[in-house]
Amino acid sequence: MNPLKEVEVETIEDVLTDLEVSLTRDLVLYNDDYNSFLHVIECLVKYCKHTFEQAEQCAMIVHNNGKCAVKNGSLEELEPMKDALCENGLDAKIE
Repeated sequence: MNPLKEVEVETIEDVLTDLEVSLTRDLVLYNDDYNSFLHVIECLVKYCKHTFEQAEQCAMIVHNNGKCAVKNGSLEELEPMKDALCENGLDAKIE
């Protein structure tokens, strides 16, 4: 019987990768009764760099489910996108 138990040792790279993943956020777009599909699609294309098809799919998900994570990334990447969407009358939050 071995009194020493196996211990998993994490490398610095593993720790940094875990930290990087934990710092990833979602930019979530919420449904409203004011903005047209076209306006939402145009904003997603312009500010989130979606293709037209991606933006169209996100708009449909928002309409049907009430919200959709339209982009993920660091807070620094998502903040300007969120601000631009909100300045254009959309309801967006970073979660």
